Amino acid sequence: MPEPDPKDSSGSARQTVGGPRGLSAELTARLPRLVEATRSVGTGLELHAALACICEAAAELAHARYAAIGVVETPGEDLCDFITHGVPEETARAIGRPPDGHTGLLGALIQEGVPIRLEDLRTDPRFAGFPAGHPTMRTFLGVPVQDQGRTFGNLYVAEKQGGNAFGDGELHMLRVLATEAGIAIGHARMYEAARRREQWIDGSVAVTTALLSGGDADEALAVVAEQARRLADAEVGIVLLPAAQGGLEIVAVAGDTPSASLGVIIPPQSPVVAALLRGEEVFLDDSATDPRLITRLADQYGPHMLLPLRSGGRVLGALSIPRIRGGRPFTRAERTLATHFAAQAALALKLAEAQRDRERLAVYEDRDRIARDLHDLVIQRLFATGIMLEGAQRRSTVPAVQAGIGRAVDELDVTIQEIRTAIFALQQEPAEAPSGLRTRVLREINMAAVPLGFMPAHRFLGPVDSLVGELAGKNLVAALREALSNVFRHARASRAEVTVDATAVLPDGRDAVRLTVADDGVGIPEGGRRSGLRNLARRAESLGGASWFGPGAGEGSGGTTVTWEVPL
Repeated sequence: MPEPDPKDSSGSARQTVGGPRGLSAELTARLPRLVEATRSVGTGLELHAALACICEAAAELAHARYAAIGVVETPGEDLCDFITHGVPEETARAIGRPPDGHTGLLGALIQEGVPIRLEDLRTDPRFAGFPAGHPTMRTFLGVPVQDQGRTFGNLYVAEKQGGNAFGDGELHMLRVLATEAGIAIGHARMYEAARRREQWIDGSVAVTTALLSGGDADEALAVVAEQARRLADAEVGIVLLPAAQGGLEIVAVAGDTPSASLGVIIPPQSPVVAALLRGEEVFLDDSATDPRLITRLADQYGPHMLLPLRSGGRVLGALSIPRIRGGRPFTRAERTLATHFAAQAALALKLAEAQRDRERLAVYEDRDRIARDLHDLVIQRLFATGIMLEGAQRRSTVPAVQAGIGRAVDELDVTIQEIRTAIFALQQEPAEAPSGLRTRVLREINMAAVPLGFMPAHRFLGPVDSLVGELAGKNLVAALREALSNVFRHARASRAEVTVDATAVLPDGRDAVRLTVADDGVGIPEGGRRSGLRNLARRAESLGGASWFGPGAGEGSGGTTVTWEVPL
């Protein structure tokens, strides 16, 4: 069978090949190997392994020293898989990064979609040169890998044994193998796309379940980060929320990375942050070299997806999904699936936020009901009981009974004050409690109980947390600490009582907060040290208030009462 040998204007052998011709007896003898190679596609082999078998068969059937298959995810993107035969591993390592499939003869196979056959590829204008360490090749035969009109890559052989050019018989067999490769890739892509969609849907369900389960919010955000990392085959998954001072703060991290840590803030000056807060997706080819991402976290990452968590026109945060430096770029399909996942996670975040608002409202309503019941029922009954006891006290002629009833009435008064304190506490939002004055006072009392050997009693009058400002509250806590320290070091007391009254009034009519610490100790001796009391007085005076001391809570007015008050 004669070999076609057209010449171009430069005299070099160059062919863009059309249909096959008849097979010689020699090539007919190779048909069983061709059939065996095509059968490998349907034997359940993993795609890469099946393509490797086709690549090996192509070299064997074409009597070529080298063969390769390049696969693209979609036209216009880099090769996502490149399989070679005949190139030793050490040579492949020396060559380094495989071709991208955009330029040269390999790019022409994908872009033009027709076979190319050359006697000397080095003389073709489309030849882009060999990279360092690449073996020398002269004869070349390549065909596009297609299925149902879609181009998936290229299959080629090079350097035919004996130095001859590749003939029509080799072209026909290479086309058959390329067709089988296209079928295998097409089926694998459809299966993989369906499987990936199912995984992303399952991940979205897991995120929605975690966010709506009513559990810990930090754990739910960690689920979002972990699912994103796993589904995107990324190095780490990061959830960011808007920071109080601007920018985006890392609030959840999934993956083993030393740099990414909770609390790190990507500054608002970063163009990436600005884009995310506008609700725009950001895709980086290499985080370490892209100037838009102003953060030290970028140094160790390569391909990177940053997606806004956007729902109903509102950006709730962002999702960061980077791969390691040098990692495989994210495909168009992966970007689309990740964007849908981020939208679903944002919707789940919004629903969870609405659910927490409903639960918080239910708590507020329940607290209001309890406060009303305490005020309208319990306190009224206690008042009525106190009036009945006072009437009994007046009618009694036994001094001991009168004294006992008097003490009971005093205890009722204390109980009423404590219930009023509870009512004010119920009227405060739960979010205020951790930083409120009431909590800080109770913390100081609990800490003082250890050295004192007993728990001081306490009372709160009025809405302490809402009326007392931060400066007055800070100084009040410091004054309380000083007063309780004096009780421990000097009073030798067995009982103490702390009262914080936010309803006090100064002599000039201004509203004030008054702190009293009363004990039943030995009192303040004449000529004793007064440094602690002077500190209290100076602290109160600096705020326009005053501090003094008097008789305490012991029998016969024993002990000491320290009073500290400042205007609100």
